[in-house]
Amino acid sequence: MKVSNPSPPATPAPMAERKRGHIDVVLSGRAQAHSVEAGFEALRFEHCALPELDLEAIDLSTQFLGKRLARPFLISSMTGGQAGAEQINTALAEAAQELGIALGVGSQRIALAEGGHRGIDASLRRRAPDIPLYGNIGAGQLRRDFGSAALLRAVEMIGADALIVHLNPLQEALQANGDTRWSGLLGQIERLCAELPVPVIVKEVGFGISAPVALRLVGCGVAAIDVAGAGGTSWSAVEGAMSADPRRAALAELYRDWGIPTATALREVRAALPALPLIGSGGIRSGLDAAKAIHLGADLVGQAGALLQAATQGVQAVLDHFAQLEDALRLACFATGSKDLAALRRVRLL
Repeated sequence: MKVSNPSPPATPAPMAERKRGHIDVVLSGRAQAHSVEAGFEALRFEHCALPELDLEAIDLSTQFLGKRLARPFLISSMTGGQAGAEQINTALAEAAQELGIALGVGSQRIALAEGGHRGIDASLRRRAPDIPLYGNIGAGQLRRDFGSAALLRAVEMIGADALIVHLNPLQEALQANGDTRWSGLLGQIERLCAELPVPVIVKEVGFGISAPVALRLVGCGVAAIDVAGAGGTSWSAVEGAMSADPRRAALAELYRDWGIPTATALREVRAALPALPLIGSGGIRSGLDAAKAIHLGADLVGQAGALLQAATQGVQAVLDHFAQLEDALRLACFATGSKDLAALRRVRLL
C-alpha cells in the first residue's frame, strides 16, 4: 500500500543536500533501531579449551565473486555525492587497499544525473587498484532514470568489479516525493543482469532480504545478495529525523524497528541458497558479531554506519577500526579451534 502524503509536499531538497542530511543523522546517533536486535547476541559459540593451532596462523582470507580478499570484510555503501564525500571516499579506498578488503561506494545517482562525482570517479580505482570495488544504484532508478548505457557508465567511471542495486521501498515511502512505484522492478533487475558485463549484487538498506525474495532475485540472474538486515541503522528513523512534517515523522518512528533481523535473514537465505555468494550486514558491531555472521553463512561481512565516524577522521582511523574488528574475529576462530573461516562455519553453537 502506498503511503499518502499527509500534507502537500515541500519543494524537494537537492539530492546532495539530502545525502548530507543522511550522514549527519547517522553520525548523531539518532538513527539506531531501538527494540529490534540484529540477533547475534542470542548466539554463543562452544568454547574449545584445546585449539591445537597458533593464533597468528589463522587464515582469515576468503574468495568472493572470483576475487581474493585478505580479510572477509566489506566497507558497505555510505556516501553518494554530498559535500565532504570525496574526503571520506578517499580514506575508505586507501584503507581498503591496504587491508585487502572490498569497498562498495554510495549511490552513483548524483554522479550519473548531475555529474557531481564527489570522489566517486576513476581516482578511487587509482587509490585502490587491487581490491574488489562495487558501484551502486537504487532499484527505483532502474525503470525511470537510467538505462543500461548509463549503468555501464556507472561501472566504468570507477572500474567497478560489480554493481550493487539497493532496495529501499520503505525508505522511499517515508520520504516526501519518494518513489513508491515498485511494480515491474524485478524485470528491470533481470534485464540489467543480462546486459551488464559485471555481476549484479542486490542489497537492502537495513530492513533485510527474506529467503523468498532472495530466490526470486537469483532466478533473474543476481550473482550475490547482501541481506542488510535490521538491528543497526534504521533508515526509517533517518527519514523521520529529516522530515519537516510531524505526521510523516511519527509514521517513520512507528517503523523504526521494522525488518528482518540480520541473523535470521542470513540463516534463512543460506538455507534456501547454499551456494549463493552472501554478504551479512546490518548491526555488525564487533568482530565477534562478524564471526557469528560468517558461521550463519556470510561470505563477507559489511559495515557502514558503525564505520562512518572513523571514515570522517581519515585513513588511520579506518585502519584502527578494522584492526579491532579483525582481532575479535581472529580470537573467535582461536577460541573455537578454527584454523580458517571454513572451519569456523562448522563449529557448534550452544
